[in-house]
Amino acid sequence: MGAAHGSADGGEDARQHMDGIYKYQRYIYDVTRKYFLLGRDTLLRDMAPPDGGTVLEVGCGTGRNLIVAARRYPKTKCFGFDISTMMLETARANIKAAGLDGRITLAEGDATDFSAEQLFAESGFDRVFVSYSLSMIPPWREACEQALQAVKPGGSLHIVDFGQQEKLPGLFKSGLHAWLAKFDVEPRPDLEDELKALAERTGCKLRFERILRDYAHHAIVTKPAS
Repeated sequence: MGAAHGSADGGEDARQHMDGIYKYQRYIYDVTRKYFLLGRDTLLRDMAPPDGGTVLEVGCGTGRNLIVAARRYPKTKCFGFDISTMMLETARANIKAAGLDGRITLAEGDATDFSAEQLFAESGFDRVFVSYSLSMIPPWREACEQALQAVKPGGSLHIVDFGQQEKLPGLFKSGLHAWLAKFDVEPRPDLEDELKALAERTGCKLRFERILRDYAHHAIVTKPAS
């Protein structure tokens, strides 16, 4: 939910769908979501890209995460894309207001089908991250594969998204899931299994943890250096 992009239809249908959801929500998105999108700043802190490196956010939404990343890692170049033109409009305004438009590059793209070369003229990125977006993408497995493909050898893919809240009170869990459904958000119960299989197929190393009593899942997929 931290970013809006992707759908089962792809292309123009996905763009219109996301624009419809966030036509007005984008104006209050960061204020309201900070209470729900837990673990984002931990993900950004743990990325630790190399000096002079590159960072990509898949589904950048309002640009909030990219602004935090650019400030935390001033020697990196940051990139982000989203399928929602309205979210990108808000992101560009936020990034310009933060004085970071010279260090953050945005583009319009679909998480399930994108090319780093075509979007940004980059062969790949040292760090790629996906924050609360897989739960909004019906073909989320394809999005994981695409994101990992964009990682340079020796780099890593970082993911944070909703868990199953199995260890939280039932009333809280049911209320949260009902609220998320209003925005077409669906937690992915088999995220760990899918990432394990992806890591095995690609010779990568996976670190997966459940945080805050399974409120959220945090994963890091690291590519071998060569």
